[in-house]
Amino acid sequence: MTSVLFDAPGPRAKRRNILYSTLFVIVAALVVWWVVVKLNEKHQLDWIKWKPFLTDSQAWTTYLLPGLWHTLLAAAISMVIALPLGAIFGIARLSDHAWLRVPAAVVIEFFRSIPVLILMIVSLALFAEYTSINTDDRPLYAVVTGLVLYNASVLAEIVRAGILSLPKGQTEAAQAIGLRKGQIMRSILLPQSITAMLPAIVSQLVVVVKDTALGGSVLTFSELLASVRPLSAAYGANTIACFTVVAVIYIIVNFTLTSFATWLEKRLRAGKKSTGAVLSATTVDTGGGGTTGVRPVKADN
Repeated sequence: MTSVLFDAPGPRAKRRNILYSTLFVIVAALVVWWVVVKLNEKHQLDWIKWKPFLTDSQAWTTYLLPGLWHTLLAAAISMVIALPLGAIFGIARLSDHAWLRVPAAVVIEFFRSIPVLILMIVSLALFAEYTSINTDDRPLYAVVTGLVLYNASVLAEIVRAGILSLPKGQTEAAQAIGLRKGQIMRSILLPQSITAMLPAIVSQLVVVVKDTALGGSVLTFSELLASVRPLSAAYGANTIACFTVVAVIYIIVNFTLTSFATWLEKRLRAGKKSTGAVLSATTVDTGGGGTTGVRPVKADN
């Protein structure tokens, strides 16, 4: 049996795949066992190092939950601002007018080429020099600004690619019925391209959540990862336990985002499927009066 993409594996290939899979599982189990043994030798698995996360609510209310809140806050504000900006610049880059297309391309390529950490550092310096924003709030403003500038440029390319992925017949059909370019973009292209863009947009949202940690490492932004240092100092230098718990929190947050995106994408695709009945040629009765009617067809016994 063959597929469009590959030939179905034969008996030898199946045995080889089973062998490789078994070897991989064995090697992975050995690696996990080795890590556990080494951690145990260094007393990193002692109950006293993990006890604060299970019995002491102060570890969560004082350190982890405030850090998680700042992480989600910065990521949410950044995406709320970056999404419309990215859509505007992505559509502008598709414009037929050079005076609009060229500046949009320059802005996108400029900010997409600069590391987001540099954008955060420069933003913090500018806020300190030219604004009266409170010193405690500047790291949040700088992190959000850096994330917005970088991710808006990336989202602009995602929007442009999503629109260009649609068949040209969509635009040609809309032009044939007299729609203007703005109407075509707003009513035809953007609604259809959202489904295609959604996985890439959610992937970028996951990147935004993780990139907030850059602000904590350099700009003293009190996000989730930055809570490890004071938390470890408060509970006896249990650094590995702290990093493990923080990593699990990141995994849960990002897995929730991707799961929601998968569900939303399925809903959008299901909503676009046609629910009309398909008529066969035998059900259509063309009368001599120039009209077309539908008559029932008796099933053959």
